[in-house]
Amino acid sequence: MMDWVPIVFVTFKLLVFGTGMFFAIKWHYQKANKDKKKQSAVLRTSGKVAAVFLLSLLVISLFTFGLGRMLGLDLTIP
Repeated sequence: MMDWVPIVFVTFKLLVFGTGMFFAIKWHYQKANKDKKKQSAVLRTSGKVAAVFLLSLLVISLFTFGLGRMLGLDLTIP
């Protein structure tokens, strides 16, 4: 029998973060629509934030796998 706790918590976490991201993007988009000059700035900033997030995710992943290999962990995918 599969443990249901991680499924429930991960689902809840995704719903909460997804809802928060939706309303944050909506709020910024509506705020930018009040002033058309700011719309391109919001989109550019959103792109920069997304790029920084992906870069940091890559760096943290490489660091984690490097540390795991250095400690002798088997990180191969079955």
